[in-house]
Amino acid sequence: MKKQCSFHWSIFILFFVCGSAFSQKALPAIETVVHDPVMIQQGNMYYLFCTGHGISVFSSPDMKNWTPEKPVFAEQPKWATTVAPDFKGHIWAPDVSYHNGQYYLYYSVSSFAKNTSAIGVATNKTLNPKDKNFKWVDHGIVIESVPNRDLWNAIDPNLILDEKGVPYLTFGSFWDGLKMVKLSPDLTSIAKQPQEWYTLARRERSFKLDDKDPGDAALEAPFVFKKDGWYYLFLSWDFCCRGENSTYKVVVGRSKTVTGPYVDAKGKELFQGGGTLVIEGNKNWAGVGHNSAYTFGNKDYLVFHGYDVSKKGTPKLIIKEIQWKEGWPTVLPMD
Repeated sequence: MKKQCSFHWSIFILFFVCGSAFSQKALPAIETVVHDPVMIQQGNMYYLFCTGHGISVFSSPDMKNWTPEKPVFAEQPKWATTVAPDFKGHIWAPDVSYHNGQYYLYYSVSSFAKNTSAIGVATNKTLNPKDKNFKWVDHGIVIESVPNRDLWNAIDPNLILDEKGVPYLTFGSFWDGLKMVKLSPDLTSIAKQPQEWYTLARRERSFKLDDKDPGDAALEAPFVFKKDGWYYLFLSWDFCCRGENSTYKVVVGRSKTVTGPYVDAKGKELFQGGGTLVIEGNKNWAGVGHNSAYTFGNKDYLVFHGYDVSKKGTPKLIIKEIQWKEGWPTVLPMD
């Protein structure tokens, strides 16, 4: 759910569909309502996590038909209202991965158009809700942003380990760009002093704006994907959450080192506003974005949501296979 936009009726729909309604009817991907989807495979089952009340969860044996599961959190994290006093349990933009013998699920707590935000993390030994060891354990805040102190926003997390296994968390939305910070080996806190921080991507922000204003530099949702010795930084430009008026699109840059600098196909640094287009909306899809990227089997996939114009801008799950051309990711355009 995002984020730096005015309240729109589509946000109300998202609260309802991804938040309060729960059934176990499987639906094809194109009919599965999600926002900010991430995916992982355990055994013969795929699990998808997305923005929703308590973090919405789906399962699928084939990535084609998705069955809703119970949310991650039955009750909101106890610390959430200390960060965002108006928080009502609707958790944004999770990120899931497997390390150290368990699953790590990062997630965002925030308020609309404010950087009163924090990224938390929960762990589980299994994703199978029928397993006796299934239990989400919340480890609290990993990183927090504070208005007038930080010109960045602690939402949209993504964990990436470099070639030496050193963990970094990318995150950010609007303000002064997308950030990266080194984590401790337990993946639940920032690495001890000296801390390591980086700015990976920016767009031009008006000087006239107050620091508390999200601003006009519309970028968010970083996701780093390793391929053939490169780190590819995917991110979303422009605006989500406006239903049929959404303008989201996915761009990418790459780097030989995880901390950058990332450059686009024309050689422009993402730190200076660069980005090579991967996919955008059309007359049928008002905007597409907030992607994640994975390798399952021998194929690479781009997973994201798009606003279905035929359904009044309802956000739907979209999965496309990635093809590589001269070292750059491409996907078929939207239908």
